[in-house]
Amino acid sequence: MDVFGSFALLLAFVCAVYAFVGGIAAIVTRHPLLVKSTRQAGMATCCLIFFATFSLEYLFFTDNFSIAYVVSHSNRDLSSFYKIAALWSGMEGSLLFWSFLLAIYVLSVLVTYRNKNGELMPYVGVVMAGVQIFFLTLNNFVESPFKALAVPAADGVMNFVARADGNGLNPLLQYPEMVIHPPNLYSGYTGFTIPFAFALGALLARYPGEKWIHLTRKWTMIAWMFQSLGIMLGAHWAYAVLGWGGYWGWDPVENASLLPWLTGTAFLHSVMMQEKRGMMKVWNVWLVFCTFLLCILGTFLTRSGVVSSVHAFARSQTSSWFVGFMGVILLVCFGAYLKNRDYLKSENQLDSVISRESSFLFNNLLFVVACVAVLSGTLFPVFSEWFTGDRISVGAPYFNRVNIPIGLLILFLTGVGPLLAWRKTSTESLKRNFGWPLAIGIASGTIAFGFGFREYFSLVCLILCAFVATTILLEFYRGSKVIRARSGASFAASAIDLTMRNTRRYGGYVVHMGMVFVFIGLAGAAFNRNVQKDMQVGQTMQIGPYTMVMQGMDTKPERNYTGQRMLVEVLRDNKPLMMLYPEKRHFETTEETGTMVAIYSTLKEDLYVVYAGTSPDTQLPVLHAYLNPLVKWIWFGGVTVVFGTLVALLPNRRSVLVLAGAPQPATQPLPHAVPSSAALREGHD
Repeated sequence: MDVFGSFALLLAFVCAVYAFVGGIAAIVTRHPLLVKSTRQAGMATCCLIFFATFSLEYLFFTDNFSIAYVVSHSNRDLSSFYKIAALWSGMEGSLLFWSFLLAIYVLSVLVTYRNKNGELMPYVGVVMAGVQIFFLTLNNFVESPFKALAVPAADGVMNFVARADGNGLNPLLQYPEMVIHPPNLYSGYTGFTIPFAFALGALLARYPGEKWIHLTRKWTMIAWMFQSLGIMLGAHWAYAVLGWGGYWGWDPVENASLLPWLTGTAFLHSVMMQEKRGMMKVWNVWLVFCTFLLCILGTFLTRSGVVSSVHAFARSQTSSWFVGFMGVILLVCFGAYLKNRDYLKSENQLDSVISRESSFLFNNLLFVVACVAVLSGTLFPVFSEWFTGDRISVGAPYFNRVNIPIGLLILFLTGVGPLLAWRKTSTESLKRNFGWPLAIGIASGTIAFGFGFREYFSLVCLILCAFVATTILLEFYRGSKVIRARSGASFAASAIDLTMRNTRRYGGYVVHMGMVFVFIGLAGAAFNRNVQKDMQVGQTMQIGPYTMVMQGMDTKPERNYTGQRMLVEVLRDNKPLMMLYPEKRHFETTEETGTMVAIYSTLKEDLYVVYAGTSPDTQLPVLHAYLNPLVKWIWFGGVTVVFGTLVALLPNRRSVLVLAGAPQPATQPLPHAVPSSAALREGHD
């Protein structure tokens, strides 16, 4: 299968080159057979990538230790569940997985639009093929996952060998979320290739109107949803596995995943201005370009070794390739823009500062400022080393100081923007829409202050969360009230009906509510507490309302590791609550250790308990406990964001009017008589 997989990758590269070169020829000649053949070559490229990926997975599941990549990232005792994750656990496999996910998107686009948008699709196909060529070049000639193990003989000839067993999978990756987190995050990275291809293709083809935006809306939302889910799963993995008590440490690789999410979110908001008013065309095109570039930059940072991170791969020879690819993308984008910038002229101007257009504009500026701040802080160590020779890092205080105020302003606009009118909002409308939300927000802040919230940013955050949540709930209430008055249905049924009539709008409100939940969780970080203690059997440790009693230790042998657990009884108000089992795992194959955190979670707070190893002074096990308020709201908010995005992707349910005749009188009417009344009944197809 290694030969088959390697050959499939090479053939995929050939097909991608033909799709690229033939696509350019098809654009120039407009020959229909050439257009069709290049489209089919693009489909063949995707299918061959699928074959190569499945071949590599087959090598993992059959324990083929004659392949270097399998030896490095698997062993016989590794469970089948984690052999799936081994595919992307190393440099070579992760690049192949990038190509695999991109191929799913490309094939979906080519099939969906195979007989549509004939003027645009050849350009889109060429751009997608160009991106595939880059990654297939890496797969075939730079970091091939199908390299066989070989040793030199006495005569200098390389002899192929096979190991009896492999080195095993990195312990940090042997956690269920690591089987779903990377695919989601990579699906976000690769998915943004589609709006990039359509934006660049539309600019090169001078495709009329905003149709390319309508064509790519669902692809952009799908990529954004996967990026959001990937970030959230990564944060939860860091929280549950690394054992440091937090979920976001402004790590360079964490930041790299956040950057395209920021610009992608800005694009999803500002694109509505282009659809409604024909404005911000240049801005939107460059937001798409920058989002794709930031996806490539994130992939580069993870694999180049230029930044230090627990999430990053070691330094490799792909660095110069990624830098060159980003340079080519910039040149192509600038060239296309300079040649066709007259095509992007705005059709309208901003009429009023107090309008929905202005709120979207300020929203976009804040997202871009946040992106620049995170990017500059992430790359500052690299630039400082280039210019001064010293590697100077900026830590969490810098990122928090800059991004917390920006995040609060974005949260405020989340509530304000949807309630403002297009073009200009009247004073009466402002009073009607924002009176109750402001009152409830201030009341919530007063209550929180009374309960001991004294940290300034957290208090402001909770006030804004109450304000935004109220604006969203009022929007659902007003619309549902109208439907309920007409249909007599319950408020819940009316709210569902309202949402299904305009899924994009009300799905967006659900996403906004999810972000409110996330911000509620973030507000609790200012009140985190922790305590650490060497523990003997029978000793206790207190944190907040919880008392932890060390009941003993035990050993849990598993197939791929041996776990050593602390048995910790948790009491609250001197009443037994539950048992927690924080664990240290020793992986015999790699001689590495891993941590499994024990968490008791409620909507109010998390009791987060870590077995921190053995004290070198007392030789006693060390228990490290954290009390983290409101963390569960973050995970609940992430689920709500994904659900809202799925709702927004659904097609609208169209409302139709059905004529229903009034009951006929008992007496027979004259043949020419007209019914005295008619009732309009609302229904749905």
